[in-house]
Amino acid sequence: MTSSTQKKTAAKVIKRLSPEEREQQIVSKAISYFATHGFSASTRELAKEIGITQPLLYRYFPSKEALVDRVFQVIYLSRWNPEWDGLLRDRSMPLSRRLQVFYKQYAAMILQSDWIRIFIFAGLTRQGINDRYLAGLRERVFDVVLQELRFETGVTDPTPQQYDDEIEFIWGLHAAIFYIGVRKWVYGLSVPQDLDRLVSQKVEVFLSSAPKALRSLRRAT
Repeated sequence: MTSSTQKKTAAKVIKRLSPEEREQQIVSKAISYFATHGFSASTRELAKEIGITQPLLYRYFPSKEALVDRVFQVIYLSRWNPEWDGLLRDRSMPLSRRLQVFYKQYAAMILQSDWIRIFIFAGLTRQGINDRYLAGLRERVFDVVLQELRFETGVTDPTPQQYDDEIEFIWGLHAAIFYIGVRKWVYGLSVPQDLDRLVSQKVEVFLSSAPKALRSLRRAT
């Protein structure tokens, strides 16, 4: 067998993927493509980038929306550690310790190129990924952390306006952590290498100001 024939044979073997492997390949390539080019590209362009035909792409994902939904599942849902739900509510551990552990691990998850860039592109093109993710974040993190802060601080349950103000307060911490990724993966700026230390500082600042902030919100309305 000639060298040329051997290469052709090897190429055919490489392309002979099982349906599960092909689907995984499509999703992996789609994540990379969306993170680089955003969601405005057509499925024809995406299929070309992946190296398959558009009809084959539609065999696995009947619409672009279906593929985007799978990307959402892989990037945002599958990376969520279900142990975080219990951690944030575990009052056998000091709240400061719980938040330090959670936010360091959470930051490690979101401060990745694909996570940050897809989230930015999805927000610009209204793909719905952001709405679904932020709704879950509010329920699983914001509301829980605020409940624990109220318990620690001893303040009363909030009025609707106070609750909205509390949400804005905790957004300050999340925005500060998220912006580390924006600086690196969107602006191309350098960020400190020791991200754990950086996140720890931001959590400490948040916790040190939380009792005063929550009490101030109760007096303001």
